[in-house]
Amino acid sequence: MTRGLSDSGHQGADALYGDMDATTAPHRIPPEMPQYGEANHVFELMQNMLEQLLIQQPKDPITFMIEHLQRDNDYDVAQHAARQTASGTPEGRGLRQAGEKPCVEPAGAPGRGGLLYQMKETEGRVFMSQSRDDLQRRGWILDGIPETREQALLIQTLGVSPRHVIVLSAPDTVLIERNLGKRIDPQTGEIYHTTFDWPPESEIQNRLIVPAGISEGETARRLLEYHRNIIRILPSYPKIVKAITADQPCVDVFYQALTYVQTIHRSNAPFTPRVLLCGPVGSGKSLQAALLAQKYGLVNVCCGQLLKEAMADKSKYGEMIQPFFEKETAVPSYVIMKVLKQRLDQQDCVERGWVLHDFPRDRDQACLMDSMGYKPNRVFFLNVPFDSIIERLTLRRTDPVTGERYHLMYKPPPTMEIQARLLQSPKDSEEQIRLRMEQFYRNSAELQEFYGQAITLNGDQDPYTVFEYIESGIINPLPKKVP
Repeated sequence: MTRGLSDSGHQGADALYGDMDATTAPHRIPPEMPQYGEANHVFELMQNMLEQLLIQQPKDPITFMIEHLQRDNDYDVAQHAARQTASGTPEGRGLRQAGEKPCVEPAGAPGRGGLLYQMKETEGRVFMSQSRDDLQRRGWILDGIPETREQALLIQTLGVSPRHVIVLSAPDTVLIERNLGKRIDPQTGEIYHTTFDWPPESEIQNRLIVPAGISEGETARRLLEYHRNIIRILPSYPKIVKAITADQPCVDVFYQALTYVQTIHRSNAPFTPRVLLCGPVGSGKSLQAALLAQKYGLVNVCCGQLLKEAMADKSKYGEMIQPFFEKETAVPSYVIMKVLKQRLDQQDCVERGWVLHDFPRDRDQACLMDSMGYKPNRVFFLNVPFDSIIERLTLRRTDPVTGERYHLMYKPPPTMEIQARLLQSPKDSEEQIRLRMEQFYRNSAELQEFYGQAITLNGDQDPYTVFEYIESGIINPLPKKVP
């Protein structure tokens, strides 16, 4: 990993991360890591294989692909990836595994096959050797290279494709001060600093020497060269660059880098949203569903509305539903599921995706829906306090003449004449609202447990703020807990 000027002489440069095993630092695993599902993992695997085919151009493509698929292609990012982020290790640059010392020896002529194991710039060229097989499995950290755009392009042609690039930066005055304090132990090659990392042993202190090329003028010249090159390097790594300020405690820099390299970027695999909105009556599910349908072209599927439409059409399902509506009792789950299946199987739902609300309402209904193959890939629970629900619903009114709906607080009627004739629905009484809320929360715990990756939101906010949260949960990968 590329260090700041206090270690390598640069203000900050690309730290390129490949695939690494996620077992090297069990002491520090963040609670969540975004990731798509198994189907998208297969997509990424095939995409990676095609990339390697184009890069390696093997004589026997079939054998190459079989060997590639037989490898351990685990894309988890190493917990130890950022160990060199802010540590004072011996100076050196190269491509290395997590925990290894920097590679500082020339590695021979450029290689074309497999991943690359060592790198060093010598006389303007980057010399490389082919890697050990475990680099493919464990991944790598590229430190100190590329320093120019030409090197970045050369590295790409040789098949080095990082998934994370970190740029460490700090004010030039800070970097010059750091560089002036560097000292080297000529026996061990260890780097120390007069302010931040002074050795306690007097024997080591006495033999430390000032390294060449760290004067204020030389450092300023190297910084100028760095600034000139970095703006040409970064466009080579679009959408995967993370800038981190190095002018802060080492631990903070480390954990920011660690958090970033544990992030799996959004997959390019096709993604059809199947969204489920859960929440008590009055939590705003209908409005959020309408907003999602309007912006993303999803099919708005309201289960209650489907039942009413089926009954109005006098279909065979409508005849089954009507007795329950007349008696004002709950429609059996298997009947609801038949109506819902008919809608979700239509071509627009299959192609465009859907946003469903008002079903399921308990774990049994969720299991029934899941067993029939209708599995949402995004589930949101909207939590709203009881007092806010009461305020939202008990003040709703309907004009019996025009059918217009009003709210005495948020959308009052324009005239006293209209206000005088407004009517309240029996379902909006406080007693009915309390009963329906108790019924929802009685089942919500089991429902949330069933949908383990559900995202819980505060629904007691401006509707468009809630929509932004829901929208970010749809377009970004799902958070996944790390065991």
